[in-house]
Amino acid sequence: MRNWLGNDGNWIAAGLVAAITVPLLSFVAGMPFWIAAIIALFIFAGLVILLTPRRLFEGLDIKNIGRGRVAFARDLLEAAVPSAERLETAAEGISDKQAAAAVLHLAEIAADVFRKVEAKPENANAVRRFLSYYLPRAAEVAEGFAVIEAKRVPDPRQLEEVRAVLVKLEEAFVHYADSLVDEEFGTLDTDLRLIQASLKEDLGR
Repeated sequence: MRNWLGNDGNWIAAGLVAAITVPLLSFVAGMPFWIAAIIALFIFAGLVILLTPRRLFEGLDIKNIGRGRVAFARDLLEAAVPSAERLETAAEGISDKQAAAAVLHLAEIAADVFRKVEAKPENANAVRRFLSYYLPRAAEVAEGFAVIEAKRVPDPRQLEEVRAVLVKLEEAFVHYADSLVDEEFGTLDTDLRLIQASLKEDLGR
């Protein structure tokens, strides 16, 4: 399961390493248990700090972008995480390879949208409908396929209907992912027109 917002996991990893360290030092290296425990504690604390993941929007100039825009993007992403996780879990639970691949592809596109919104939170409004409507509906459809598939005698017609909807959802997912690129291209297009106008004025062509 992917870490959608990159904000957990360091405590678990540090705990596992510390838990392994104590018996290794005590039984393999022959250290007293209390010394092994102290060393493991230091290792745990160090790993928690070392493995602390980057926070959402860390490194961005929030003042320049606007706190309101960043807060809006954060709320959208955080609200969409459960649906994204459901979509990924559904893909893992579908035995039909073609359908599972289609659902997993939707999850990958969603992850791409998450990354782009985090990099450019000011463009979040372009994918507001995607995050609040299409992503949850896609999770429901994927889970529905898994439910139908789990029947002793799955209805082929129902499975084909769900597959057709997955194809349409993929088109919507790609559309919204590309809309974030279009937001960037809009600025480039303006810059190109200004440059062309300046060149025409200065060079006459």
